[in-house]
Amino acid sequence: MKRSRWIPLAVFALLAVLLGAGVWLSRNPNREALPSPLIGKPAPAFALPVLHEPGRTVTNADLRGAPYLLNVWGSWCPACRDEHPVLTRFAETRRVRVIGFNWKDEPVDALRWLEQFGNPYWLVIADREGEAAIDWGIYGAPETFLVDAAGIVRWKHVGPMSEATVRDELLPRLAELERR
Repeated sequence: MKRSRWIPLAVFALLAVLLGAGVWLSRNPNREALPSPLIGKPAPAFALPVLHEPGRTVTNADLRGAPYLLNVWGSWCPACRDEHPVLTRFAETRRVRVIGFNWKDEPVDALRWLEQFGNPYWLVIADREGEAAIDWGIYGAPETFLVDAAGIVRWKHVGPMSEATVRDELLPRLAELERR
């Protein structure tokens, strides 16, 4: 009888140890660095309308030939508003084409947002239904991808980019592309 009283305590202790081990093993000093299965692989194929010209479609093949930064955003995204000034300053350097990937947004809302905050993008494609985003592995906004001239994904950043992200992560990867 006394032995059965200890079983719940032992089960609780075992669960606590497992939970603690899981937390300890999942430590990651850079919480925004998530591995992407796309790194080193061709960018997913897409054919999406241009936000400002809905009758015009752009494909991933149309963007090959020069590197580009694909920035996923939406007018509904508060973090995109935080990132926008950083992205705008970077785009002004004209170091690489910055392509906007407007995700799950109403065109009128997206256009109003760009009018209000400015348009740093060389081109904005619209994935209103979010179907192309699935192939890219996009699950939130903002997310940013660096794609090289051959159409290979070289870098991914999840969350809003900061000046430090641009300086410490993006610029070194761009320099790598320029050396190739």
